[in-house]
Amino acid sequence: MSDIKEHGHTHTHEHFHEHTHVDESGHEYTHTHIHGDGSHSHEHGHVHSPEHTKSVLNRMSRIIGHMESTKRMVEDGRDCSEVLIQLSAIESAIKSVSRVILKEHMSTCIIDAVKRDDLDTLEELNKAIDKFIK
Repeated sequence: MSDIKEHGHTHTHEHFHEHTHVDESGHEYTHTHIHGDGSHSHEHGHVHSPEHTKSVLNRMSRIIGHMESTKRMVEDGRDCSEVLIQLSAIESAIKSVSRVILKEHMSTCIIDAVKRDDLDTLEELNKAIDKFIK
């Protein structure tokens, strides 16, 4: 992404390219690569099941609610040990939803990427795993 300043305004420009793959069974997979400030967005040519998406979003909503509740505990001056116990539970819930997403990613996105010889997606998985296991 390049920023160009004109007359006190900043204009942001992203560079992207799109390409389509067709596998041996005739399925088309379109990818859009967006390059800007070092970031990389990758749209897959498939969608996740509505049930999976709903499950992940429900888990995330519960985590957000738990965080908000724990924040109120701090605001109310609750005992530090109680807050730490809640933070530990939140951390566990985040790891759990992360594992669910990783498993789904490997069983859908990565299998599709291997079928399409999509080395970019495989490299992105390696980067994500490196960050996930820290």
